[in-house]
Amino acid sequence: MNPLLLLSARELARRIRARELSSVGAVEAHIAQVERVNGALNAMVRQRFAAARAEAASADAVLAERGAGHVGPLHGVPCTIKESVGLLGLPQSAGLVARRHTLCAEDGTTVRRLRRAGAIPLGVTNISELCMWMESDNRVYGRSNNPYDHGRTVGGSSGGEGAMVGAAATPFGLGSDVGGSIRMPAFFNGVFGHKATGGLIPNTGQFPNAAGAQVRYLCTGPLTRKAEDLWLLVRLLAGPDGLDEGCAEMPLGDPALVRLEKLRVLSVESMGFLSVAPELVAAQRRAADALSAAGARVEHLTLPRLKHGLGIWSAMMSAAGGPSFGEMLKQGAPFHHGRELLRFALGRSPHTLPSMGLAVLDDVVKKLPGKTDEYLAHGRALRAELDDTIGPDTVLLFPSHTRPAPRHGRPLVPPVQWAFTAIWNVMEVPVTQVPLGLSAEGLPLGVQVIGRWGCDHVTVAVAQALERAMGGWVPPPVARG
Repeated sequence: MNPLLLLSARELARRIRARELSSVGAVEAHIAQVERVNGALNAMVRQRFAAARAEAASADAVLAERGAGHVGPLHGVPCTIKESVGLLGLPQSAGLVARRHTLCAEDGTTVRRLRRAGAIPLGVTNISELCMWMESDNRVYGRSNNPYDHGRTVGGSSGGEGAMVGAAATPFGLGSDVGGSIRMPAFFNGVFGHKATGGLIPNTGQFPNAAGAQVRYLCTGPLTRKAEDLWLLVRLLAGPDGLDEGCAEMPLGDPALVRLEKLRVLSVESMGFLSVAPELVAAQRRAADALSAAGARVEHLTLPRLKHGLGIWSAMMSAAGGPSFGEMLKQGAPFHHGRELLRFALGRSPHTLPSMGLAVLDDVVKKLPGKTDEYLAHGRALRAELDDTIGPDTVLLFPSHTRPAPRHGRPLVPPVQWAFTAIWNVMEVPVTQVPLGLSAEGLPLGVQVIGRWGCDHVTVAVAQALERAMGGWVPPPVARG
């Protein structure tokens, strides 16, 4: 395995600035890895290798002319971008057949900020249809496969990003998350991912985008193979752009200043309505022990209101306003649930089964206003409880899912396991997904680290500590060849 594929983006950038490595060399190494693994993974769905090579050559020339002190912090470093996030000249279908020929006329805000920092996109990666399911599978690009076991899901909707980062084909990727779409792919593919505090990072240039209060539930952010890249990327991506109405200026802390010996760690091992695989519970306990050994005070906690997590997320998303999932799925075309299910059974539908199920769920939620009010009340109460429980020097450890990466199709049984991640979106708190080694089957284990609103630097600091203690990302066999 090329040793460059084991390095962080920060270290690649340092070597490029020090002339120990050329941008051309870094880009070529990752292009070669994409070409080697993507046939099996189907994770990168459109490449821009010729443009990336030209940009790498230009980056090397600019460095030679201006010197290391006059280039960005990611100068010459390759990356990948989720297909639903605007990248000039590349597709932005969001997995919808009706948009399969749609090309971006400009970069989204976060892509523009990465480019300004010197990053070089290699291409765009696969998603779930309309970015709303746990499998990155759609009728435009097909299904992506997990680098640790090709028979298993990469997660969704930033699943292509998770697979590319996990397979060492990119040092970092850009994803988005409204119900776990950064954290589930990061978990299933054994890498780090960060869902920021609601409103910290703008979502401008995405499709689908959010409206109303949903603009704070949808969060753009990074997936990385090394924890040290998380904060670098959050700082580059954060801040209002004058276009995203939900994005606000927020003070950013510093993970380097977080003192583990002053940290309070609350470990919650259950959501209350779905059981968690023993190996994930054991991994979470090892993480808590590692933080305790570093000086943190660890306590075990239950949060009974979490059992309403799925209903709270659905009710708060519905109450936030904006078009429903079903309306976006239709894209102005006639759409009847029963007729579409029949077309699916005959192999003629342009939609996936999970998408049709979510469209039906939308209609059900709208017809139950009394139940919606009940869940909204639970949501307000849970927010108040979290405000009282999670202080600026406190984090919550929580399972990432019910089990390691499921086999293809299994997320439908039962179809509610994404509640483990989704509840934190509507709470608007920062969450960092942390890999914790591999299971006996060779599948990634992990945990979510949840912080107080605005304390993203604390969850990132804990991710860095757990990487030091437990090893972080483990390259899968497909990455090693």
